[in-house]
Amino acid sequence: MPPQIESRSNDDRSDTRDDDDRSDAQAGTRTGTRTDAQSNDQTDAPLVETPSENEPRPSTPGTRGADTRALTQLLFSQIKDLERGSPEHTRVRSALIEANLPLVRYAAARFRSRNEPMEDVVQVGTIGLINAIDRFDPDRGVQFPTFAMPTVVGEIKRYFRDNVRTVHVPRRLHELWVQVTGATEDLTTAHGRSPTTTEIAARLKISEEEVLACIEAGRSYHATSLEAAQEGDGLPGLLDRLGYEDPALAGVEHRDLVRHLLVQLPEREQRILMLRYYNNLTQSQISQELGVSQMHVSRLLARSFARLRSANRIEA
Repeated sequence: MPPQIESRSNDDRSDTRDDDDRSDAQAGTRTGTRTDAQSNDQTDAPLVETPSENEPRPSTPGTRGADTRALTQLLFSQIKDLERGSPEHTRVRSALIEANLPLVRYAAARFRSRNEPMEDVVQVGTIGLINAIDRFDPDRGVQFPTFAMPTVVGEIKRYFRDNVRTVHVPRRLHELWVQVTGATEDLTTAHGRSPTTTEIAARLKISEEEVLACIEAGRSYHATSLEAAQEGDGLPGLLDRLGYEDPALAGVEHRDLVRHLLVQLPEREQRILMLRYYNNLTQSQISQELGVSQMHVSRLLARSFARLRSANRIEA
C-alpha cells in the first residue's frame, strides 16, 4: 500500500513540473513577442540627440557683458604687476583695448546725429579708452566701465568742440543748447508732440530769444560755401541768389540830374551833346551833320558845359 501512494505522488510531481514548463514556455513566447515589438518600435522611431553637458551654449548679451567684465578684471590684475613698456605689458594692454571696444561703440552711438563719420568718432573714443586704461586703478574697487565712460564721452565731446566746429559759438550758448535739447526730448515724450519755443523757455526758465539763439547755435557746425550748389533742389549756389550792389546804381541819380539840366539848354546844344556823347560822333562828324564848322561845334560844347556846371546843384 505505501509504495502505491509514493508512485502516485511521484506522478503528480511530474505532471506539476510539466505544467510549470508549459507555462514558462508560453510566458517566454509572450515576453519575446512583446520585446520584439518594442524593438521594432524603437527602431522605427526617429532618433533625438540630447545636448551634451560639455557642449558650449550660445552666448547672450548679458553673458557676453559678464564675460567682458571678468576678462577685464583678469587682465587688470595681470597688468598691474608688469613693467610699463615691456612686451608683456603691451600685449595685455592691447587685449584690454580690444575687449572694451564695444564700450566705445556704445558711447559713439550717442553722437550719431552729428553728421560726422562714425568711424572717426569711434577712433576718437578709442583714444579716450586708452587714456582710461592707463589711469585706471583696479584697487579702488570701481568697475572699469563706470570709470571709462566719462573719459570716452569727454574725449568725443572735445573732438566735436575743437575740431568739427568751424563756427565757434559762445560756450554759454553751447552748454545751454544741451539743456534745450534735453528739455525738448522730455517735453516731446510728455506731450506726444514737438514742444513750442514758449514751452521750452518755461521749462528752463529762460527767454524765448535765448531758446532760439541756442537752437541756431547748436546747428552751427560748418560754414557753408556761398558758391556751393544746393543739394537736392537743383538751385544755384547761395551766392547767385544773394543781392549785390549794382555798379550802375550810382549813375541813376546822375542820369536823372543830367536829364533835368539838358532840358534847360537850347535845342541845338541839346542835339550837339546827344550826338557827341550818346552817338559817339566826333566834332568833325557833328559839323558835317549840322552844316557848321568844327570850331563852332567846339565853342557850342564849351558853352553848354559852362551852363550845365552853373546849374548843377550838387557841385554848387
